[in-house]
Amino acid sequence: MNPFTSSPRRSLRSVLIVLVGFVVVGFLWRTTGQGLTTVAFVEDTENTRPPKVPKAFVVASFQKDDVNWVSEHFPDWEINRYVVDNPSAQFTVPKNKGRESMVYLTYIIDNYDKLPDLMVFMHANRYQWHNDDPLYDGVPMLKNLQLPYLLSQGYANLRCVWTLGCPSEMNLEETNVDKSKTTWLAYPRAFKELFPNETLPKVVGVACCAQFSLTRSKIRERPIEDYKRYRQWLLDTPLEDHISGRVLEYSWHFIFGKEYVHCPNAKDCYCNIFGFCNLECGEKGKCGERWPFPPSSSLPDGWPGVGWKGEVRDQTVLASLRGVAVLAGNTSNT
Repeated sequence: MNPFTSSPRRSLRSVLIVLVGFVVVGFLWRTTGQGLTTVAFVEDTENTRPPKVPKAFVVASFQKDDVNWVSEHFPDWEINRYVVDNPSAQFTVPKNKGRESMVYLTYIIDNYDKLPDLMVFMHANRYQWHNDDPLYDGVPMLKNLQLPYLLSQGYANLRCVWTLGCPSEMNLEETNVDKSKTTWLAYPRAFKELFPNETLPKVVGVACCAQFSLTRSKIRERPIEDYKRYRQWLLDTPLEDHISGRVLEYSWHFIFGKEYVHCPNAKDCYCNIFGFCNLECGEKGKCGERWPFPPSSSLPDGWPGVGWKGEVRDQTVLASLRGVAVLAGNTSNT
């Protein structure tokens, strides 16, 4: 038999194999909607899926604080809970001084050589008056964070509304400062001690209240010695706890590369940070009642189910309040 001549049975088998091959390829083409190169060479494995960004929360807390809400709602984040009043805690601080600043600096110093790609520095309670949310709720605030934007910025404040801190928290050229403005009065000397090689700015402004994101690369733009020096200043300063903490609260933004006055347009900020890109904003520093000014810095017991006047609020009322100034078509977190 001529080896180059197929028998009828072999020819039929070859035809069937070719037909089956076309059917399989056609099926894959239709279901993937991609070309043959993708079907042939890309496997659905852990190595070929888009990598998840290593990210961590750095939480400043007291022993009494309930922070279970963080792990419950954000299981894919690493959680570093620092307990400032428990020396035996897994993560703690050299001394409970300077409020959240001591926690933030201690985390950076302890982890400088093993930082994740992205970190969010935050307070412990889910509901806090300064959370930039209609109900002051930390869960939607954090869930809406636009991670690609945060990664691109290095430093980003998690508060967009200008109320408290913007456009100017302290005019440092003013000489007639009210004695009640203790941080303002202490700031010039503290600035010179913290940043001896820098010129005291004329004005400092940033939206309060010391909750922000940072990237690894942004932190490492400064040597670890800087952070050790800032923490040592906290340990040594005779300033009261709330004053030393607020000095750093109004310094983080320029420590991490922003201008001394860092007050982005609120509309742009809500779009970039949280994905709310269709808010009605009648002024540069505020978008309607996206953040309603609270009657008190202490939320009522039972909040948000219990309102400011003790009224009970059901889910319908809460949904209405949460929807204030938010268009349903906001972009999603990535």
